[in-house]
Amino acid sequence: MEDNEVNGGARKAGSPDELNPGGMDNGEANPEEASSQKAKNVEANPEEAACAPLSYREAGVDIEAGKKAVELIAGEVASTLRPEVLSELGGFGALFRARFEGIEDPVLVSSVDGVGTKVKVAQMLDRHDTIGVDLVAMCVDDIVTCGAEPLFMLDYLAMGKVVPEKVRDIVSGIARGCRRAGCALIGGETAEHPGILEEDEYDLAGFVVGVVDRKRIVDGSRIVPGDVIVGLRSSGLHANGYSLARKIFFELHDFDPQDRLRGISSTLGEELLTPTEIYAPGILRVLREVEVKGIAHITGGGLIENVPRILPPHVDAVIDVTSWHPHSIFNIIRKMGDLDEVEMYRTFNMGIGMVLVVDLNDYRQTVHLLGLSQYRALRIGEIREGTGGICLTC
Repeated sequence: MEDNEVNGGARKAGSPDELNPGGMDNGEANPEEASSQKAKNVEANPEEAACAPLSYREAGVDIEAGKKAVELIAGEVASTLRPEVLSELGGFGALFRARFEGIEDPVLVSSVDGVGTKVKVAQMLDRHDTIGVDLVAMCVDDIVTCGAEPLFMLDYLAMGKVVPEKVRDIVSGIARGCRRAGCALIGGETAEHPGILEEDEYDLAGFVVGVVDRKRIVDGSRIVPGDVIVGLRSSGLHANGYSLARKIFFELHDFDPQDRLRGISSTLGEELLTPTEIYAPGILRVLREVEVKGIAHITGGGLIENVPRILPPHVDAVIDVTSWHPHSIFNIIRKMGDLDEVEMYRTFNMGIGMVLVVDLNDYRQTVHLLGLSQYRALRIGEIREGTGGICLTC
């Protein structure tokens, strides 16, 4: 899956003295002639013009470290594979058999995402085994909003310096997320970027593909007034709003990740690093038994920006924000950052990570089915006639 991508910089030909070992006679030579003489010297004596021997490793790219990283993640990758996967680790391309039993008109659904600046928290704590779970959640829960089953995923990991054990930890989190979501980690790339990233820095992105029967696509078009909005509780901040959260905690208030704040049972760093909930398995279970009319993944933009994305132009979503209690971390951020409610609800998920819209007669069964899959779900609002917007009430 992973391969050590090398990005070498330009290589100097040598110093001026190396280019013209003889120098200029008495400093009186014509500049044009001197330039011509330099060119001749370089052409005639390439050995003199060459710099000292270098290796890729000295340039900042350690191929052997990349190979070791691949060896360390092989078992984790294999643990995610589905029967449709036909290729093995190490090929140029990954193979997936496109035969979807029970689906009359298969439609592929794809998405790409990252984890934002939450990766900086992982780097601050030097803990890298959960950030991959966030990556999977951001990707698979985007495509499940269409009703799609996640099939396979690929990752891209860019590092200032490849440390095999760190790669292992990151990919182990991705593999754990894939097992939870039921998709195969079918391929990926680890790139070493010296000169672009600091040695302890990295960033990652994920790419996922799923499938849904065309007649069962969920697109919000069937939402009507009287439908019920069901909210699924989040595990915390998930992977959004971290630029604001980090500024408040680590710049404005100069906290340390190991500090403990009143209202939080863990350290501040551990709270911020809490893995994102992966909702796909529970939602797919509901889709098999209930007509779900709309699904919104509450990521960047919060409820205010994401819920309207699934609404027809003739309805509004009315959400009662008193129907659930946001996690303590949200109240701490609001108070320490002196943020108003609108800013909070358009930046953070505020305790609701996914929203489903169902018929009034189906909402109790929906909540029950989600509970069977260990998700906390509750009724948080309703659909009314409107113009495709959202109204938060309290």
